[in-house]
Amino acid sequence: MLDFPPWKVWGISLLCLIAVALAIPSLLPQSQVDRWAAWLPSARINLGLDLAGGSHLLLEADTGDVTKQRLERMEETIRTEFRRASPRIEIGDTSILGGRLTFMVRNPAQVDAAVEIARNQTQPVGLGQRDWNVNVLDSSRVVMEPTKAGLDQALEEAMNTAREVVANRVDPDGTREATVIRQGGRRILVQVPGLEDPEGLKKLIGKTARLDFKLVNLAADPAQVAQGRAPAGSQVLPYPDNPGGPPVIAVQRRAMVTGDQLIDARQEFNPQTNEPVVSIRFNTAGGRRFARVTQENVGKPFAIILDDVVISAPNINEPILGGAAQISGSFTVQSATDLAVQLKSGKLPVALKVIEERTIGPELGKDSIRSGAIASVAATAAVILFMLLTYGRFGAYATVGLVLNALMILGIMAVFNATLTLPGIAGFVLTIGAAVDANVLINERIREELRRGRKIIDAIETGYKEASTAIFDANITNVIAAVIMFQFGSGPIRGFAVVLMIGIVTSVFTAVNITRMLVALWVRRTRPRELHI
Repeated sequence: MLDFPPWKVWGISLLCLIAVALAIPSLLPQSQVDRWAAWLPSARINLGLDLAGGSHLLLEADTGDVTKQRLERMEETIRTEFRRASPRIEIGDTSILGGRLTFMVRNPAQVDAAVEIARNQTQPVGLGQRDWNVNVLDSSRVVMEPTKAGLDQALEEAMNTAREVVANRVDPDGTREATVIRQGGRRILVQVPGLEDPEGLKKLIGKTARLDFKLVNLAADPAQVAQGRAPAGSQVLPYPDNPGGPPVIAVQRRAMVTGDQLIDARQEFNPQTNEPVVSIRFNTAGGRRFARVTQENVGKPFAIILDDVVISAPNINEPILGGAAQISGSFTVQSATDLAVQLKSGKLPVALKVIEERTIGPELGKDSIRSGAIASVAATAAVILFMLLTYGRFGAYATVGLVLNALMILGIMAVFNATLTLPGIAGFVLTIGAAVDANVLINERIREELRRGRKIIDAIETGYKEASTAIFDANITNVIAAVIMFQFGSGPIRGFAVVLMIGIVTSVFTAVNITRMLVALWVRRTRPRELHI
């Protein structure tokens, strides 16, 4: 147990030096770290919302929106597949009311073929289950109703996508260290340290950002449109910024191109008017479709629609080739930038509403950091004093391990880009206090062996060997508890669990390896005849 060859001494020493080097940037001001050479470590611990201040939002998904979108997509799919069928299947009297899709097959002889095509559009979602039920009513009316298993799967997929979209909108450059995590099945927690504008944050992430390009229905009766009624195959949408025109407009229900086919969006300026615009670029399929539709409809207006609101409805003066276009409107530079971020990050697959919001000022965070630092220093000083008074030289070795343990925690958290929260500071203080438990077990076992009359080297070896089993057993139970807290907890609880897990690993390493190495080197050098511990 006390045999430490040179390679092991150098290895442990090098590991300690690396940990100290990684911890230093988190202990110095950012301005000083920025002046360091590029090859020096510069990773720092991120401060959580409760320490740095910022905005906190809790979003909840509208499950009815998921159902509505699935019905609309299925309706579009059924129309497309029936047009492709040979012979073509004609349908009418289509409805998506009541949470189900119904349509009438005009030719009763084609009902079986229509049902077969409809069932081919469904997918298995479990043992003996599919995402849609397909039935026939009144011999010619087909009903497609989403199953609960299908809706649950769709909601799960929508929430995962929504979390990614929100994360891309909140932190498009990856520099804000924002926290975007799911809570339960229908909620997303958003925390942005340093941001004190929850209204701007809500506007940025609250829009679905569903972009559609649809042809304007010029044949629609303006009087009917004003009353909210549109011809079959069309829909009435608001057009609030229609210069000199009605506040609503009729557009074809089927989209020319959708935002799903975008690959880029950015804020630019119109070279002729110098007004802010949003330039967009489609993928290959979207660019071809956009070019074909504009070629076939030169001279006709088309509507640019964002979240079912018409932004503008310009005329197609010439075919728009090359897969690029511009969105103009009553934009400011900020609103155009926000729209570009929303479009580039993708549309939200489900509508989200804010059910909780908080803003934490930076002054409160500074007070928390100050209080946490005082608690950490006080706890460390008290533990060091106790160890020195109780165990003398062995208490000094435990103190060295304690300091290295604290620096290792900071270094590891910096490397993994971990976020330190107020509960994390509590976990840090608790770890410091508990870090000497292993040294106490070891030292007390050495004392016991000395009382039994063992020689000094035998007593030290036995003390470390016998205490190590108890140390590992005790800390494994702590790790299990920390893992459970991290897995099932959220926010502050996870922050506490992270620091606790790191602290447990580093405290065991420093107690069982570093202090043992220091004792072994001392014994090898001095060969003591008496041991006061």
